[in-house]
Amino acid sequence: MEVSNHARKRKAIDAVNNSPPSLPPAYRTSDGYEPNAVDLSLLEELEKSSHHQVEAVDLKTLKKLVLSFERRLRDNIAARLKYVENPEKFADSEVDLHDELQKLKILAGAPELYPELVASNTIPSIVNLLSHENADIANDVVQLLQDLTDEDALEDNDEPARVLVDALVENNVLELLVQNMNRLSEADLDEEAAIYATLTVIENLVEVKPAVAELVCERTKLLRWLVLKIKVRDFEGIKQYASEILAILLQNSTANQKRLGQMNGVDAVLEGVAMYKSKDPKTPDEEEMLENLFDSLCCLLMPLENKERFVNAEGVELMIIIMKQKKYAYGSAIRALDFAMTNYPPACERFVDVMGLKTAFAAFMGKIPLNKRIKRERYKEELEERVISLVASLFAGILRGSRRDRLLSKFVENEYEKIDRLMELYIRYSDRVRSEAERLDQLELDDLELDEDEKYNRKLESGLYSLQLIAVILGHIWCSEHSGMRARIELLLKQQKLSKNDVKEILQEYHDNIGDVEGAEEKERGQARIQLFISAM
Repeated sequence: MEVSNHARKRKAIDAVNNSPPSLPPAYRTSDGYEPNAVDLSLLEELEKSSHHQVEAVDLKTLKKLVLSFERRLRDNIAARLKYVENPEKFADSEVDLHDELQKLKILAGAPELYPELVASNTIPSIVNLLSHENADIANDVVQLLQDLTDEDALEDNDEPARVLVDALVENNVLELLVQNMNRLSEADLDEEAAIYATLTVIENLVEVKPAVAELVCERTKLLRWLVLKIKVRDFEGIKQYASEILAILLQNSTANQKRLGQMNGVDAVLEGVAMYKSKDPKTPDEEEMLENLFDSLCCLLMPLENKERFVNAEGVELMIIIMKQKKYAYGSAIRALDFAMTNYPPACERFVDVMGLKTAFAAFMGKIPLNKRIKRERYKEELEERVISLVASLFAGILRGSRRDRLLSKFVENEYEKIDRLMELYIRYSDRVRSEAERLDQLELDDLELDEDEKYNRKLESGLYSLQLIAVILGHIWCSEHSGMRARIELLLKQQKLSKNDVKEILQEYHDNIGDVEGAEEKERGQARIQLFISAM
């Protein structure tokens, strides 16, 4: 699952900020004067003078900025304490504090100075302003953090970026960002922009320090906030960005996947995708949001307990309905079913019980509806690989009984057309993998050394994994001892000048490379099953 960082997260913010900036009422002085409301002649004078005031961002500049900021912060704290009942009296100090926060943004142009910024001990002061009574000041800090952590600013500055992010996290920036976001309203344009900026900061922090993905879910109620946003019926920009952040937080974290599952997250994501069971998204942004939701669903389906929640929530039935409707989400539904049924027999059994075989085997036969709005080059090929995996999962999850008979009968009906299709796929993927193996051999002849693991991974990328799954399906069919299916397989192999030994070689390579990610016991069980196929053939 890939998530595009830069362009997408700016789009909605730009849309919100398309009007000339002006200070909120809280920043205006007691006489109603707004600093931004200057006449053109003053503006021209300011622009002329600014050419002579540009400073290089160096250590000296940083120290001046920090000292000035700390002074204005102290003034604001003192004014607020002194004039608690008279906000007009401390309004000027808040305008000054706002100006100082704006000036600090220049540091985004010198990320190499971030360690010095952290050493100056001003990070706690900046972060604590996220809880300032004036939400506009807090939102100034959010905008500052967005600039300081922007991926363009941090490019080629990995170590300074990590120093800054570590300091921010140590000073509770995650908790304060989410607390501040909870007091913001999407109905207000400025506050809506601050919500986008908050989500952008969190995304930037995760980019620099992936551990932040779990920390922010442990320490805050961000997951709950995101779930509420994706359940909103109408499409909106914040719902889109919430879906993207949710996918990012789930994609590499088993802890977050389990945590969200315990919060009824599977039901919530299913509720979000169910809105598109019989309709297509209307815009590219809405399409992106739907793909984010399915990315989140597939991540959620990694832990076993969430697969159970998916089945109990009738997720299998929903995915079959989506496939039958042949709308935009067709391919995503196949992907979700593949995740749900991998190593989880109850999902496979439910799939057969609710008449999913007919729908799945229509896709297996290549009857895949092509949506003109899906322009990915490998879309049809990706779906084909998913369906192969799905059929392999069905065979692995349904080992006996009437469901097994129904599954095997699909390969007998219509004069073994599905055996023919399976062998067509076998030949195509076999040719592709052979071509890649020959190419790798040629590279070695050209003195480009590749170790065995690298060669194996290259072959996997060229289609070896799908070829192995096809061979596993052939093994299951062969072990059924159905004479008609066996004869058909041997006939089709012979027509291609191949034999069962070719299939056995693929199964042996698969056997030898089964990993122990699921544990040593599961590895032994998997290898024993493959050995059974090899012996039977």
